[in-house]
Amino acid sequence: MPFKRFIGLCIFLMAGLVSRSYAQGILIRNYNVKDGLANATVYGAVQDKDGFIWFATPTGVSKFDGKRFRNYAKHDGLTDNDVLKLAADNQGRVWFFTGSTKLSYYSNNLVHNEQNDSSLYFPINQNPIQYAFDDGTVNTWFLNGGARVMRYNGRNTIYSSPGQTDLFFLLRNDTIFHPLQASFQLTGWNDPNNPFQQIQPNILNYTQPAGYALVHRKPAIVIGNKLFIYNHNQASCFFSGNDYGITDDIRSLYIDRDNLWIGTQKALYYLKDYFRGDTKLSRLLDNHYITSILGDRDGNFWISTFGDGVYNIPFKNFYFNYLDNTNGLATHSIFSIFKDQASGMLLIGQNAGYLNTLDRNGKISQYGLSGSLGGRNSIISMLPYGKDVLIGMDNGIYTFNLAKQKPELLRNVSRLKDIDVSPGGKIRVAAEDQLITLDDDIPPVLSAGGITSVACIDDSTYYVGTNTGLYFGTDWDSQLLSRWTDPRLKQSIRHLKNINGDLWIGTADQGLYVLHHDSVVSHISMRQDLASDICQQLYYDERGHLFVATDRGVSEIDVASRKIMRKFTSNDGLNSDDIRDVFLQDSMLYIATSNGLCYFRDKQLPVDTTPPTVYLSTIRYADVSYTASAKTFTHLFKSKSSFEVEFGAIAFDLPDLVEYQYNFSADSTDWISTKSNIIPYPDLQPGHYELVIRARKYNGAWSKPVSLDINILPRWYQQWWARGILVLLGILLIGFFLRYIIRRVKQSETRKTEYNRKIAELEAKALTNQMNPHFIFNSLNSVQHLILEKEEKQALNFLADFATLMRQMLNNSRKSYISLEDEIAFLTRYIELEKMRFANAFTYHFNLQPTLKEFTVYIPPMIIQPILENAIKHGLAPKTKAGYLEIRLELVDDMLYVSVDDDGIGWEKANSLKSGRLIKHESTALSVIRDRLQIIKSFNGNVGKLEIIDKFKSGLGSREGTLVEILIPIVKML
Repeated sequence: MPFKRFIGLCIFLMAGLVSRSYAQGILIRNYNVKDGLANATVYGAVQDKDGFIWFATPTGVSKFDGKRFRNYAKHDGLTDNDVLKLAADNQGRVWFFTGSTKLSYYSNNLVHNEQNDSSLYFPINQNPIQYAFDDGTVNTWFLNGGARVMRYNGRNTIYSSPGQTDLFFLLRNDTIFHPLQASFQLTGWNDPNNPFQQIQPNILNYTQPAGYALVHRKPAIVIGNKLFIYNHNQASCFFSGNDYGITDDIRSLYIDRDNLWIGTQKALYYLKDYFRGDTKLSRLLDNHYITSILGDRDGNFWISTFGDGVYNIPFKNFYFNYLDNTNGLATHSIFSIFKDQASGMLLIGQNAGYLNTLDRNGKISQYGLSGSLGGRNSIISMLPYGKDVLIGMDNGIYTFNLAKQKPELLRNVSRLKDIDVSPGGKIRVAAEDQLITLDDDIPPVLSAGGITSVACIDDSTYYVGTNTGLYFGTDWDSQLLSRWTDPRLKQSIRHLKNINGDLWIGTADQGLYVLHHDSVVSHISMRQDLASDICQQLYYDERGHLFVATDRGVSEIDVASRKIMRKFTSNDGLNSDDIRDVFLQDSMLYIATSNGLCYFRDKQLPVDTTPPTVYLSTIRYADVSYTASAKTFTHLFKSKSSFEVEFGAIAFDLPDLVEYQYNFSADSTDWISTKSNIIPYPDLQPGHYELVIRARKYNGAWSKPVSLDINILPRWYQQWWARGILVLLGILLIGFFLRYIIRRVKQSETRKTEYNRKIAELEAKALTNQMNPHFIFNSLNSVQHLILEKEEKQALNFLADFATLMRQMLNNSRKSYISLEDEIAFLTRYIELEKMRFANAFTYHFNLQPTLKEFTVYIPPMIIQPILENAIKHGLAPKTKAGYLEIRLELVDDMLYVSVDDDGIGWEKANSLKSGRLIKHESTALSVIRDRLQIIKSFNGNVGKLEIIDKFKSGLGSREGTLVEILIPIVKML
């Protein structure tokens, strides 16, 4: 989870500390301001009826569900931000005792005070509240600093005087008044408000049944560093800090079954089985000011501190023992473990050649096995070898004599990877590039494949695992053999284990394979719920169970059935998921990790069987948030409004692994799973819905569902009678609309006739402007010139083309639109005629977009020709050298884009050479084109465009000429 931080702390023995004796370490989780806590100083903690944990701080209170903090301050209803104490009564209310003398409490998602709840109004100026009690009914009783008792009954707040109203009176009458705190801090037994009070301190034998019951039934009295039980007029001391070396005053305590927790200004103390006579004291959270200790319903512990936030000890961590470099080991990185059955000594192999031993009395010893070859020197393997232990390191092999507790170097070996001992005691060593048998008569077996593991079959045969696959070897052959064609046995292998004639093969990234009679008979991977496909070590317990150490935890496999039985990860309590080795003895399972050693009773792995409590937090509808204080939500329908339900689950162990399911019916089995705590519905229609939500913890059972009745009320226009009226009105509107459409169609036909008339007139103007007398006159002059020059054949060709062009122009002028193919043919003939007239003074090219060839496009005629005439006559003809003309046609958004690009003298220069009559003629031609484009727009809505660009003037480099761009609306496209 994002909020938690784990701190490995050692619990060590304060009394009878001999040599270097250590008890188990414990993992403690810290929550602070950056996690959402209101303040790092926390005065106290309490758990309410729903299961939330509340923390009192100088800047308000924090409500915690295991994942999120919800903070409340004065602006949320507290009478003051400085909350000194908390109390939770039997009505589900959480009371806040602040620096103010006013009462306030939390219930039903609201902080109640005298401003919003008249039952809390109390006009008399009073002393701050000290303690709270309830009587099993609706009454809650308060004792203030002035030794006056107040009573709140849900309707009002009044002073009450049930006799001599002091603390001891309330404690004596514990059949009526039940304290809402576990202890009371006093300075002494003298009661200034009751001089007749007689209290006789004595010694309580708490291990006897009567004393045991008394300690667990009554609250404790704290005076200095001693703890008492007050029973009628007797005060019985059941703990004295001086007996355990605790000289500081006790600030908080908690009694958990037979265990006693004590907090002082300097540390947290833990006495396991204290009420069974055990006197061993463990010290945790050294140099921390402990303000309160709370044990919640699930068995977790919460320790609040002055300035260091809140510490949490999950219930499952009491079942585990942890060893690392904080409580006795040389380093935290563990590679191998071995425990001797006879002596009970545990050997722990670490990096840098460190070997730690732990005896039955908890004494830890340390040895440095350095070897002579240097390098990493991690202790990677330990095996029994007669009465000794065989130790394999990166750069050597040692033996460790258990009786003398003395290591001895057996042989230096470079880059050792694994060792195994045959049934007859022959030692085989897998080094990186060779297999060594510790027998002078057997030479090393070389391999270039990178040896990783060895498993002896008998004294003379063995299997070898390498980075390139599995091999077989014998003492009478100096070569490793690969006799398997199965590609699954030709991959990187990490460890081998020969079990009852079957070879178990742990691979680098494909899980486990089982080899039986030289054939692969089983493959176990993450698909079968293996912790990971990256196998790091295999351990067989000689009782039919194989443990697979991976980079994501440990998996236990039943060898006979080859089925996975269970797996262990950090979610279950391990201090890391990076597992290096496993060892099992006398039902104690030892797991070596990269973050220390974890060991626990194999059959007592804790399981959190309590399902989480689901609660509704916020409902959002139509951009307004509502507190989900009731089980019903009713709202008038709002169109296109998003509906959201925000919820949560109270889970203090692995809250990030909580899974939710929901549906819209309590009887439905069609659950929808989610990790999110928000259920969104974009457009919830009017109706009645029942939203049901449930949750479960990691590997736990589903909780009891919580339901929310949702009523989205229809608007008046969504009622049946309103719908009928709307249908009738709709029919009438449709009739009026059809009548309107018919009239509009008739008007449109009239306008269309008028438009057609205008188009005909404009087309006539275009024809006049395009085939003007200048062109005819110039063409006839050209014919005359050809005849005078004796070019009769060329003159006849010119006249024939001219006549064809005139006929084609007259045919096109009768049509409202022509195909693009006909238009291009007309323009080509026209340009050819102009080329002949100007003695081939220019060349031209049509650039047609390939897409246009796939369609038959219809456009209005006689729009492009005047532009071509201008380009030839006024741009290219005045040039002293050959010119070039390019006509480009493209399809752009249902419009025909046409560009006419020439390299003539340019638009501005051509205008300066024209006579006044020519300029007027050009203006008229361009005006006619623009009018035609505007009329076409009125029919199909597309807007045409005509733009003339002088290339030199417009800054297009040093290029000369004119670029004319036209967007012509397409009338029809097939």
